[in-house]
Amino acid sequence: MRHFGHLTADIRDELFYREPQEFTADSPARTLAVALGATLYSPATRLRLADDVRKQAARGVVSMVLCLEDSIDDRDVVAGEANLVRQFADLAAHPDAPAAVPLLFIRVRTPAQITDLVARLGDTVALLSGFVLPKFTEETGVPFLEALTLAEAAAGRRLFAMPVLESPQLLHLESRFETLNGIARTVDKYRDRVLALRLGVTDLCSSYGLRRAPAMTAYDVQIVASVIADVVNVLGRADGSGFTVTGPVWEYFRHHERMFKPQLRLSPFRPQAVDLRDELIERDMDGLLREIELDRANGLQGKTCIHPTHVPVVHALSVVTHEEYCDAADILSEERSGGGVLRSSYTNKMNEVKPHRAWAERTLRRAEVFGVARENSGFVELLAASLPSS
Repeated sequence: MRHFGHLTADIRDELFYREPQEFTADSPARTLAVALGATLYSPATRLRLADDVRKQAARGVVSMVLCLEDSIDDRDVVAGEANLVRQFADLAAHPDAPAAVPLLFIRVRTPAQITDLVARLGDTVALLSGFVLPKFTEETGVPFLEALTLAEAAAGRRLFAMPVLESPQLLHLESRFETLNGIARTVDKYRDRVLALRLGVTDLCSSYGLRRAPAMTAYDVQIVASVIADVVNVLGRADGSGFTVTGPVWEYFRHHERMFKPQLRLSPFRPQAVDLRDELIERDMDGLLREIELDRANGLQGKTCIHPTHVPVVHALSVVTHEEYCDAADILSEERSGGGVLRSSYTNKMNEVKPHRAWAERTLRRAEVFGVARENSGFVELLAASLPSS
């Protein structure tokens, strides 16, 4: 699989200076953590789940979470588990499997579900990449990770964990420091099995009865923004001790009455793509665009998505621009290993080699899986080519 692989070769050649590289479920964890991109959630109870998975993969989705937790009613858990077993069998029996299957994760409620589901999946566990662990703290997380270790041995294949950081203990100021340190100890102990850390902003907001409006980003809700900053501070460091931390979910996908002006300037869409701008605003995606940019500025990569229309937006903004690539390559060039300052290739900024090195390394890892846009291609062109309606 690879990002933008659903586009034809001639369109990719037109858009990319360097095309996204292929990867598989067996690729190194460091690659997969970046490649997750827009991770699409789906309730595990959907009766045509296998068809949905194949359809979304054909549209460019490379990672999905099949949810047995908050997205389904408590009374439907048993039925959801049985449905997952059936749907994995359907996926495995398809002639295009496993090539037509994205990275699949199951979001569970209890540690026992991990070992039970792996046993019930049988040979079809080969299509499973891991589990999403809810409301993760040191106390709750260790049993999940111990169960994952047992399940991995039983399955005979690598299975990853993606803990979700969403507990009230993480939000409350008096317990945050201790909770973060406990999470750090736990995920460090199981580092080889932790693919990425996910932020559960909806649950964090619920502790205070909050919900951000479509005109607001997670960073406008200050109590949530402070948690994101502290999580990145402790768990997202670029010194080799950190993990990939993914962006929070965007909840909106239909038009809402607006109080504020749209957040998208007209000039990047002129003259050919004005209709695309109107469509993004109509779907309240100008707020999503702004939040994705703020995610990256604050050290987050990828994003949780609950609607397929969000996926191409996240992926289009994940492509490395030609300017970013030139800066990163210059910073990491061998002759610059001793440090110093240089003028950027675009002659519009200063690149300071030592302070910008970690940024450059992260940028080139993103370039590997999302590609580098051509000089005359940007977000607008990438999104216009990626949307199903285009």
